[in-house]
Amino acid sequence: MELVRQNNPLIHCMTNDVVMNFTANGLLAIGASPVMAFSAAETEDMASVADALLLNIGTPSNEGVDSMVLAGKAANRAGKPIIFDPVGVGATPFRNEISKRILNEVDVAVVRGNAGEIAALLGQAGTVKGVDGKINADVKELCLQAAKALRTVVVVTGEVDAVSNGEQLVAVANGHEWLTKVVGTGCLLGGVIAAYAAVQPNSLVDAAVEALAFYGVCAEQAYEQTKKEGIGSFQQTFLNELGNMTDEKAAALKRVEQIC
Repeated sequence: MELVRQNNPLIHCMTNDVVMNFTANGLLAIGASPVMAFSAAETEDMASVADALLLNIGTPSNEGVDSMVLAGKAANRAGKPIIFDPVGVGATPFRNEISKRILNEVDVAVVRGNAGEIAALLGQAGTVKGVDGKINADVKELCLQAAKALRTVVVVTGEVDAVSNGEQLVAVANGHEWLTKVVGTGCLLGGVIAAYAAVQPNSLVDAAVEALAFYGVCAEQAYEQTKKEGIGSFQQTFLNELGNMTDEKAAALKRVEQIC
């Protein structure tokens, strides 16, 4: 986190309409600089100068995906990490098709999704309701399998998060269920992972693990302060925690298990 605050990485967020404000505020809170550029006229230029690119298909369109592919290729040429969040993949054939297109045409550094979404990328059956996905599978094994199949770092979020590059497998137990009650927390997490990847591009598993632990600790602390007040207060306090949390406190409270 101190590296993020010292370097103030520019994160090009091609994210969905529902979460742009929350994503921008969250990235500002951790010390990153968010920018949202979607037009095909500028998205390549922006992706080239940004420190990382976030591709999130929460509110997809053909034009938007075309711009995402242009940005992704520009980021690849510039050597910048790309975080792909396949929101709602498995819910409709359209989301399945555009997810395949992005993965086929862009070299993605990290794929982040819930268990249902990651399973859908592998062609496995799950339960997808809108943009929420579930599957009866071992999350850690699913993560390892997906990382091998997609040949990238995969983050599977849930009650316990898992991170794998196909060889390493790490579990992160931090977080709180109230994160699922606030729209945009999963999408913001993609941006936070992008910020960590921007300052630690040569160790993406470590970057993702540290981002997850930091994010989860912030959620736990926010819940403890607002559990008698409710979700609205939790959202505001969570943003405060993102801005106030230190590496030392997060390290003392993180629950990380190196599985292999």
